[in-house]
Amino acid sequence: MSLWERTRTGLREMPSNAAWLMSRPRDRRKLSAAAVDASLGGRGSVDVRLQNAQEAAERAQEAEERAADAGREAHESSDYARQVSKRGHARLAQLDRETSQQVKQRLAEARQAADEFVAQRLAEAEKAAKEMVEREREAAEAEARQERRKVSAEVEQEIEEAQYEAEELHERAEHLVEDATAQITDAARIAEEAAEAAEKAQRQAKQLADEAEQQASEAQARAAAVEELREQPTASARDTARRLEGDSSNGGLESYNKPQLVELAARIGVEGRTSMTKRELVKAIEKASHTKN
Repeated sequence: MSLWERTRTGLREMPSNAAWLMSRPRDRRKLSAAAVDASLGGRGSVDVRLQNAQEAAERAQEAEERAADAGREAHESSDYARQVSKRGHARLAQLDRETSQQVKQRLAEARQAADEFVAQRLAEAEKAAKEMVEREREAAEAEARQERRKVSAEVEQEIEEAQYEAEELHERAEHLVEDATAQITDAARIAEEAAEAAEKAQRQAKQLADEAEQQASEAQARAAAVEELREQPTASARDTARRLEGDSSNGGLESYNKPQLVELAARIGVEGRTSMTKRELVKAIEKASHTKN
């Protein structure tokens, strides 16, 4: 920048220097006369000195003419420099406009790409949430089926044992009939008691089966509640959480497993939910569901 300023200063001063040089040829006669007057007072040949003075005057005139030419060239160079400067400023202005347009275009493209990225991430998150709920529903149904099979096996075993015991008692009673009539009455009583035990076992089996079906239904209801919460905004999710908390018929929030509680906590804005225990999740959900925005 300092070199550029010095160059511009020199170019601005060139026209005045050139004008001074161009004005000098008008004094050539004075210079020639002064050279002749100086030569007359010296020693040696007057003609030689006049000749020398004449040659010196001619050389001076040629030098002045060269200086004048140089001044004109400097003036023309100054004009050219101003034109170059003007074109350079115009080019810089055009470049500023073009770069500004490019920046705006790239910014618009970046915003569009960011919007597309956010939309894609939201779609992926929604898909992942649906898959998680579906996996949880399948897991709950599998657990219910497994529990039902287990209870059914226990009931069948109890029935078989009761029937086996009744058969043993009945056989024993038949063998004891021959011994005494009194023992027949006792055998009949024992058989009746065995039948009652079998009926009782059957009633228990039916009760356990009904309970297993009820548990499966409750698990499906909880999965549906979690699915409903995922589609609700935060305020509605908190209302639903309060409703689930007070639903004693389904066991309240304690009846939900940990993944379902984590999903519920996410919908109502509970922080640090992934590192909490099931009991901590229940307390945090109860607290958040009663918080007003």
